[in-house]
Amino acid sequence: MPFILGNEMCDKFAGAGFQANMITYLTKVLNLPMVKASNTLTNFAGTSGFTPILGALVADSFAGRYWTIIVGSIIYELGMISITLSALLPSLRPPPCSPSHCQEASSRQLWILYAALILTSLGTGGIRPCVVTFAADQLDMTKSGVASRRWNFFNWYFFSMGVATVTALTTVVYIQDNVGWGWGLGIPTAAMAVSVVAFVLGSPLYRKLKPGGSPFVRLAQVVVAAWRKRTAVAPAEHGELYRNKELDADISLNGRLLHTDQFRAAIIVATDGHDGESLITATSTTTKPNLWRIATVHRVEELKSILRMLPIWAAGILHFAASSHLQSFVILQAFSMNRHLSSTSTFQIPPASLSVVGVITTTSGLVLYDRLLVPLLRRVTGNPTGITCLQRMGVGFLINIVATAVSALVEVRRKEAAARHGLLDAPEAVIPISVFWLVPQYVLHGVADVFMTVGHVEFLYDQCPESMRSTAAALSSLTGSFGSYIGTGMVSLVHEYTGKEGNWLPDRNLNRGKLDCYYWLVTVVQVVNFVYYAVVAWFYVYKPVEEMVDDGNDVEGDGGGDVGGGRVHRSYSNNDTV
Repeated sequence: MPFILGNEMCDKFAGAGFQANMITYLTKVLNLPMVKASNTLTNFAGTSGFTPILGALVADSFAGRYWTIIVGSIIYELGMISITLSALLPSLRPPPCSPSHCQEASSRQLWILYAALILTSLGTGGIRPCVVTFAADQLDMTKSGVASRRWNFFNWYFFSMGVATVTALTTVVYIQDNVGWGWGLGIPTAAMAVSVVAFVLGSPLYRKLKPGGSPFVRLAQVVVAAWRKRTAVAPAEHGELYRNKELDADISLNGRLLHTDQFRAAIIVATDGHDGESLITATSTTTKPNLWRIATVHRVEELKSILRMLPIWAAGILHFAASSHLQSFVILQAFSMNRHLSSTSTFQIPPASLSVVGVITTTSGLVLYDRLLVPLLRRVTGNPTGITCLQRMGVGFLINIVATAVSALVEVRRKEAAARHGLLDAPEAVIPISVFWLVPQYVLHGVADVFMTVGHVEFLYDQCPESMRSTAAALSSLTGSFGSYIGTGMVSLVHEYTGKEGNWLPDRNLNRGKLDCYYWLVTVVQVVNFVYYAVVAWFYVYKPVEEMVDDGNDVEGDGGGDVGGGRVHRSYSNNDTV
């Protein structure tokens, strides 16, 4: 475990140092307009969120998480080297802007930048869906009491990532702004190389689970079998449904999924119909069936688990869309504000370093949540984790709404200060208003992440079928991907349809824009999204699964569950979700 966390801390340090200040690199070095630079970042974030689906497919299908992480890390390192070279070589960037002329980066220079970003996105696809689940794989979930340790692991995993991010945001960003982009990007590149070495050194100690085959092929088999059996009649007794312990052994190491009554149309897939599969009986456990015609209960429940999760998963998209502006517009706001620590200080805070406030809030919030809040809530609810992951996510949604509203109010105050001092038409001037006015929104977004982001990952990991855990992590990344693309779409539409005069999001002069109106729009969208989430969370039903007991005796389960061999039926009620 230390080698995995060491690898991920170096990786996070590299990623944060590379991405946090990229809006400055795009606008101040490559001289891109504000909206184009912002959309470049959100499109890059969206692509980086989509590629983990490909990485998860490779890991779960044949390569396994270990080798997927290694290959992804190498590709990411190649991207980091490319972006560092673009900062070092003068031919790969335009000349600095003068008061009378500002030359935007050429197509060739932009294509080199895009190639580097694509490489890092592909590398992310191999790392992001596998590292968390690979670390969690080191915990043997067949033993009782491990579930609470897993919950603790998720909290401390994000805590260690926070420490790495804080280090990057305070040191690397300062170097980029005050020393140079060659050093500022070269240090994260070296850190990424260290992360690869650290991960490989721990190889003899890892628990490497064998991939269970492509999960999407299994899901497709269930869908096809359901179509072929669409005229069949579901059995009256659950015990007549098809189960095969040996067939499901590689994809259910921690217990097979048990039958549920949701999506009753899918039940017929596990029914022995008269469609050429008459040799497969309801009690057969050794004969290899044609999986395109019949599926075990476990495989049917895998599909049903994914279908149950999708509405909850989708609710997170707008949460990430609302937070996408933190790496672009807020940093540009900070450039126009007084960034001195005090009236007598000569040191100026690098704008991108403000992100450290959110990271510190999240990091310290995770410790307080784990050590103080969970024990208090446990006494009230009786839940080992204090509250359910769905409740945790709901609190995060609400806090994020408040954070975006605060962003709008701060922007109103910033523009009022610019108007009072006659600086509305001076985009490069420093407005006499402290940059610390931006701190509250970072704090609120950080607290929201303590609840929503960590709860979202834990929910996907816990509720996704065991053999699709890498896919679960990829689904989390895909949420951020769609959120980033929606953020791009919202910015583009607002920029296009709010007119050339009085544009909410102008290209060069933020003082003449109406960024506060954009923030209010995002706030309203989040309120609608929270109402949707509250509805789907109320009706969500947790998956039932077998769990090992210590005495090894056969235990009779309830509700017709598939039990025996020292396993016991664990079920959750939808009353636990809200």
